[in-house]
Amino acid sequence: MDRPKPARMQHFAIEVSDTDRSIDWYRRVLGFKVTERHAAHEVAEIPVELTFMRLANIHHEIVLVHNPAKTYRRKPLPENDLDGPPNFHHAALECDSRAEWLRMLERIQEEGAQIVRGPVLHSFVQSRGDGSWGENEAVYILDPDGHRIEVFCDLATIDADGTHVSAWGDRMEGTRTEEP
Repeated sequence: MDRPKPARMQHFAIEVSDTDRSIDWYRRVLGFKVTERHAAHEVAEIPVELTFMRLANIHHEIVLVHNPAKTYRRKPLPENDLDGPPNFHHAALECDSRAEWLRMLERIQEEGAQIVRGPVLHSFVQSRGDGSWGENEAVYILDPDGHRIEVFCDLATIDADGTHVSAWGDRMEGTRTEEP
């Protein structure tokens, strides 16, 4: 039976403590542009400020959400968040090539964004890999509120038989997915 399902992941929304600071950071570090900004209660049922931002020509790929009635404190890193409800761990942004990823890595470093992991090659197959999964190269950074963001390239695809295929088209024999 062919069940209906979404076609793709399209955007994520994150709560921020200071909208202007976050807009500046997402523009400078990651290259986002503002599509629209809306005040809290502009629509009666929406009590928060919303800023829609994009990388390309789609209306938005990220939404910055700010509640002006809330008292904010910085969130701990996921590995240090040992008490409380489940929380958002990270969002990932994909670069079209390793060359573009390296340019982004340089921009991230030039802008002084806090790197919390990487650069790293997630691989248990490739000799320079870190033993983890996904077959992609990544760096993890924090935005001004401590939200973890992965910037990556060269993610493996999955062949019809469940074998991973590298970004260069090489089948990685011995790999299998749970649900091909």
